[in-house]
Amino acid sequence: MSNSELSSRARAALPGGVSHELRYRAPHPIYIERAAGAEKWDAEGRRYIDFKMGSASQMLGHGHPAMVEALQRQANRAIFSADCHAAEIEWAEWVNRLFPCAERTRFTASGSEATMLAMRLGRAWSGRDKVLRVDGHYHGWHDHALKGARAGSLQAASLGVPDAVTGLVEVCAADPGAMQAALQDSSIGTVVIEASGANYGSVPLSADTLRALHDAARTAGAVLIFDEIITGLRWSPGGRQARDGIVPDLTTLAKVVTGGLPGGAVCGRAEIMELMNNAAARDRLSPPVSHKGTFNGSPLVAAAACAAMPLLATGEAQAQADAMAGRLRRGLNARLARHGITGCAYGESSTCHLLFGAADPEGLSPAEIRSVPPALVAGLRGGLLARGVDLMSHTSCVTSAAHTPELIDEALDAFDAVFAALVQDGVLQ
Repeated sequence: MSNSELSSRARAALPGGVSHELRYRAPHPIYIERAAGAEKWDAEGRRYIDFKMGSASQMLGHGHPAMVEALQRQANRAIFSADCHAAEIEWAEWVNRLFPCAERTRFTASGSEATMLAMRLGRAWSGRDKVLRVDGHYHGWHDHALKGARAGSLQAASLGVPDAVTGLVEVCAADPGAMQAALQDSSIGTVVIEASGANYGSVPLSADTLRALHDAARTAGAVLIFDEIITGLRWSPGGRQARDGIVPDLTTLAKVVTGGLPGGAVCGRAEIMELMNNAAARDRLSPPVSHKGTFNGSPLVAAAACAAMPLLATGEAQAQADAMAGRLRRGLNARLARHGITGCAYGESSTCHLLFGAADPEGLSPAEIRSVPPALVAGLRGGLLARGVDLMSHTSCVTSAAHTPELIDEALDAFDAVFAALVQDGVLQ
């Protein structure tokens, strides 16, 4: 069945024909049937070099043998029983060893659930209801995460979010002075920051700035949450906090920490995390902070995660992915220059972001960086798909340990052809 035929079926069964708004594409998405390493194939047999990598979850590559074996072995034992099991202990021990802030870990069923839980813990520990977040940083799709999610706008990025909720969320720029000023509001008790900078680093956040934001939160006595859902086990085995020595109170994780399967985690200081201990009590509540979830710490996910952790803990996978992203960035900058296009490829670790209309993101606001004309984004992404290259979102890419120099160079040829076509059509200059 063709991609078009599958899309027709999907539109009759799913809202918009998709299960995630970023998977929507006109005239239709591609429907992937199989994936291996850093490549994937659609329903029509077309091959793609993958720079989406499961929305940055497949750090070791699609279908890594260790993951496949672990899943098969666990499926033969027990798929799910909603009970405690040994693998969740081993998995938590890995997280606690790798992440500097982690004295305890609690698993969730998604990254959005992780940030929702971390914010609840912050409010409970601080005794203050308001959360301060940074303009344009992304923390999931739940109600408390949507005000400020769109750079430059204080409107919640969805209908159906009550004013009573958005009133409990304050937004500031990724600037220490702005954060210090915002924290003069004594009702703010929690600060949440995307550790990479907005949208996995498309709006860069230097180590010095992150450290100053950390210090501002500490001085105000707020609970500091680092959202390391993408940076965790990608920037380094212990995320950005381990790489740069900037340690929060709580950290949210997902994607790589689950071995690339559905799930998430919150880890952090024991005294805060123990608010979820059933043996504790406060204000006639036991546990003081409620957290449930049928599929938390699922045996299948835990099995995959425990298989992935030894491979991720060495740093070798991250080094390979970083090297391939560096090769991609250098190649893209050379091709932009060759075509006389004002723009740049930039990014940290195993990410690559394309900016058009400026030679450097330095000094640009989050809204300016993210305001690439829709026609340009559509032309770039559509042209690359037609040439067998798939990006993650917007104009951004992630690499994995499975990417090779040969795949990067093949992808660069596709970018080169698309740049030439967009220049010829007057979309790029």
